[in-house]
Amino acid sequence: MEELFKVVVIGPESTGKSTLSEFLASYYETMWVPEYARQYIEELPRSYEQSDLLVIAKGQLELEAERAKLANRLLVCDTDLHVIRVWSEHKYGECDPWILAALAERRYDLYLLTYIDIPWEEDPQREHPDPAMREYFYNVYKEIVQSSGIPWVEIRGSFEEREKAAVKAVDQLLLGTDQL
Repeated sequence: MEELFKVVVIGPESTGKSTLSEFLASYYETMWVPEYARQYIEELPRSYEQSDLLVIAKGQLELEAERAKLANRLLVCDTDLHVIRVWSEHKYGECDPWILAALAERRYDLYLLTYIDIPWEEDPQREHPDPAMREYFYNVYKEIVQSSGIPWVEIRGSFEEREKAAVKAVDQLLLGTDQL
């Protein structure tokens, strides 16, 4: 069985993660894992609460496992449990131990960290349009990928520049080079 490489697109809100994830899946003719939280919150008849984050985390991992079975050598993830942990700790001051334990067990092959250099797009599920908060979250995610021990590449610029940088990084991963 061929090895499955897992790439996570990570970064603050409204930095093009979903667009890039969908592009990469199309480019490599494989599957991508959308952010489970988006669908879950959209269908929730109330505002989300801290307990919902555990449900979201489990749903994200289930969706990832389903899509992995259908993937073609590469699985592109439009988030990982780091995002849920960061959100939980920022909003509630703590994170569910199950999420932390699951996070410690997860292994990915590459992080693509999206920068805050594209305009904010309003969305009812987005909470932090303030430039200072966008920069704060970017720095939090940058610290996560830097300390992860996993190769990572910063993705910035126009959509075309982002796509080109992401493809270059994924190609290097798939070819087994460590020139990231």
